[in-house]
Amino acid sequence: MTLAVAASHEDFHDPDFSATLMAWQAEHGRHTLPWQNTRDAYLIWLSEIMLQQTQVAAVLGYYQRFLHRFPTLASLAAAPVEDVMAQWSGLGYYTRARNLHKCAQRVVAEYAGVFPSDPLLLADLPGIGRSTAAAIAAFSSGGRAAIMDGNVKRVLARVYGIASYPGERQTEAMLWRRAEALLPEQGIESYTQGLMDMGATLCTRSKPDCQRCPMQPRCVAYNTARTAELPVRKPKKISPQKQAALLLILDAGQVLLQQRPASGIWGGLLSLPELAGHGAAESAEVASVDDSTLLRAVDQFGVMESCERLSTCTHVFTHYKLHIVPYRITLAQRRMMVAQPEYVWYALDKLAEAPLPAPIKKLLLDLARK
Repeated sequence: MTLAVAASHEDFHDPDFSATLMAWQAEHGRHTLPWQNTRDAYLIWLSEIMLQQTQVAAVLGYYQRFLHRFPTLASLAAAPVEDVMAQWSGLGYYTRARNLHKCAQRVVAEYAGVFPSDPLLLADLPGIGRSTAAAIAAFSSGGRAAIMDGNVKRVLARVYGIASYPGERQTEAMLWRRAEALLPEQGIESYTQGLMDMGATLCTRSKPDCQRCPMQPRCVAYNTARTAELPVRKPKKISPQKQAALLLILDAGQVLLQQRPASGIWGGLLSLPELAGHGAAESAEVASVDDSTLLRAVDQFGVMESCERLSTCTHVFTHYKLHIVPYRITLAQRRMMVAQPEYVWYALDKLAEAPLPAPIKKLLLDLARK
């Protein structure tokens, strides 16, 4: 088995690839992003976590605000998780924020606040994983390890004409072997950044800029007119549809919010109380909740004065579409909620700071502006 893997690495060895990539990166790559030109593992780690499944343009503002609130790893580790979630609100994929907090606490507890340089140790920390560990190691200490994100898969699939879906186990394993075999002996930082830059700025998913790409002469996809076909796309599945009726209960300039469970959709964030969770829906035409059900649901919080069904809005998750039906409710009298610590009354003029899911925050901010 060892001999087979070694032979695969030898088959994939291609020093011209790394040399071409590093020369291009030195002249045309990105060099002024706020997390570049530093060996500070905290700054690098934070950027890599934020950039998971999120584009640079969306991350820039969050990155600066997050560092203003948590300038050091120690300050992040010591903060309440609610504060971390509030700073992350709107960036999406909230498991990243919870793991970020857990990771900071582990690095403080197990490594005296200093990130390890070994990619294997980094990959064992919450929310990091193999590829992110390699990037952190490369940029913070010059560690020689391969990265493998969507940009890298796209570059490799096109340059080498890989005609199978990168998400398949065998194809992904082969891509990892190739990525490891392509690593240069020197200049891992420039090489790693070059892969990221090429995928983000030239070898893009749609309309790749092949005329400016230094890999054009050797790119199989370009030379066989298959840039639109490679990498092979994931077989399409019909996205399930779900619905949720949310209670937007208002009283005295405040809105009632409920903290969601730590796991699952919007885990740990505040949201609006909902009826019966995310149920299956046939389409965006969501039926109204009957009056008696609404009265019973609201009664635990107070005496209903008025109720209005607002327009349905749709939010797309990775695995399904959620049709949200908000009911705007005002109270004639509020009840005390002694035994319900998960609920909190939140001032409407403070909602911009609240740790809310993006669609709920937009809904409430739009309401507050009216």
